[in-house]
Amino acid sequence: MSIPNEALQKILQEIGQKKAFAERQLVVVKQQKTLKNIETRKLQLTASEMESLPKETKVYEGVGKMFVCTPIPDVKKRLSSESEQLKSDLTNLDKKEDYLEKTYQNSKTSLEQVLRSGGN
Repeated sequence: MSIPNEALQKILQEIGQKKAFAERQLVVVKQQKTLKNIETRKLQLTASEMESLPKETKVYEGVGKMFVCTPIPDVKKRLSSESEQLKSDLTNLDKKEDYLEKTYQNSKTSLEQVLRSGGN
């Protein structure tokens, strides 16, 4: 049983679009993961520097165009919550990356099968 050329062309186009979309999204997700990892590293470095400071040291945080004196425990709490949020974001990005990789591979396999069968 042969598939008409128009239908075969439409199937190939749909699978190709799905594959290309997954490929583009994979690039975006990998970039986002890289940025999140950089941010995580910055938070770790900041937290380790905070640990080495004496308790009476004044710490300032940027708020808009000004700096506000903030107690060290408050800064540590903020760093901790940001770190937890980044871990959560990275977990979600890992799941999204897995899904997109599977979609990409499935699309690639489907294209190969359609091309191998030649519409038969």
